[in-house]
Amino acid sequence: MRHLNHRNKLSRTSSHRRCLIANMLKSLIYHGRIETSVAKAKELRRYADHMVGLAKKNDLASRRKAIAELMIRFNALTPKQARDAKAGNTDSYNVDRHVITTLFGEIGPRFLTRNGGYTRIVKGAYRVGDNSQQCFIEFLEA
Repeated sequence: MRHLNHRNKLSRTSSHRRCLIANMLKSLIYHGRIETSVAKAKELRRYADHMVGLAKKNDLASRRKAIAELMIRFNALTPKQARDAKAGNTDSYNVDRHVITTLFGEIGPRFLTRNGGYTRIVKGAYRVGDNSQQCFIEFLEA
């Protein structure tokens, strides 16, 4: 029996599912809105609300937990990326460095007075290839 196992497997192994959710979360935090299938969006909503809860706490332990769950790697910059970063051009390298500052600097304070329900799912058209219903998942405006 599957008591207390309320999780959609999304037809993936656990490691693939964990990487998928982490990448979708990073994109959602960075862009504020992403387009995906309804099943993935419903599963992503659980993790996104948890990340906002961590961002509202805004302490060292919650930052480390968010970094671990988002699988953010702070790799050393190449010399070219370091020059671009020094010049102010941050679009030339991985956005993982900006996700945590966006989460804890913008999204967390935005929802300080709200007790839950930080995301919205807006259903859209059906995908041409497999007729899967697409939707947008986005953060609310507080």
